[in-house]
Parts: sequence; C-alpha cells; structure tokens
Amino acid sequence: MQMSGTRTIAADQATVWAAILDPEVLKACIPGCQEISGSADEGFEATVVQKVGPVKATFKGAVEVSDRVEPESLTISGEGKGGAAGFAKGGANVTMTAVEGGTELSYEVEAKVGGKLAQLGSRIIDGFAKKMADQFFEKFQITVEGPEEAEQTGEDSTDGGEEKKGWFGRLRG
Repeated sequence: MQMSGTRTIAADQATVWAAILDPEVLKACIPGCQEISGSADEGFEATVVQKVGPVKATFKGAVEVSDRVEPESLTISGEGKGGAAGFAKGGANVTMTAVEGGTELSYEVEAKVGGKLAQLGSRIIDGFAKKMADQFFEKFQITVEGPEEAEQTGEDSTDGGEEKKGWFGRLRG
C-alpha cells in the first residue's frame, strides 16, 4: 500500500530536520511505541504494540535512516516482527522545504504486511496504515510546534512573556 501527504509545520527547516532524527521525538510520535534506542547514524531499534483489527501484537524491529540530504530530505525504512501475528515493513521518503511561516513536510509512505496480519484483508490493512501515518505526522507536528494554546496566545506567564515553543524547540534553546 502506498500513500502520501503534506503538512506545514510552524518551525524552521533546521528544527524540523533535527526533530525527525531525534529518538525521543520519534518515540513520542510513533503510535504504540514502547521503547526506542539507537541513533540516526547507526539505526534505531524499536518496540511497538499495535492492534490491527482483532490481532494485537508487539513488534520488535529496526529502523534505518538513509539518503540524507540535510536539511531537505531523507528516507526512513523499517521492519518489525510480531511473532505469530506476522511482520510489517515499510518506508517513507520525507522532503522538507522552507516556506513562509515554517517548513512544508511532504511524505510518501509504502507499507507491507505478512502472516496473520495479511489475512485481515487489504481494506483493514490499508486503513490501519493510513491511520498510523496520519497519527505519526500529526503528533510530529504538535511535538515540534507545541500545543495549540501557545499559538493562540503567543505568551507564557511562566517565562516572562516569551513566545512558547514546542518541547523540542525548548530543548534546542
């Protein structure tokens, strides 16, 4: 199954680039992620718990970041084994372009499943894969930008009226 989408993130291109390579950001954004270790240079190991239709499984797998053109594009690919439930593998080509008001993040995702999961049928699997991709990029946008209230008020009474940043922005200073 293949899908694509675009989001405009209210942050500069360097911030978006750093966030997509940060294991803590990835853990916060991957739906069902229990743990993640490693780095973008060496690859990540992750444990993700998901329920697809009637099948619930814990997937353990590896994620690799390749084809990096800082701060414009990269490829994220991974494969996870879910025991008797089967396996899932896929990848995303991600492109980041500076636009007025932030960074446009475009993605093309391809996903494949096998084993018990494949027996659920393409409608269930395609819907699940689309939901996972949408949830990841939505959480990623919220993590980088910060909560909506910050955008609406533009102030934070705890830091002397400075503009609020997403928690990732605060980490970077």
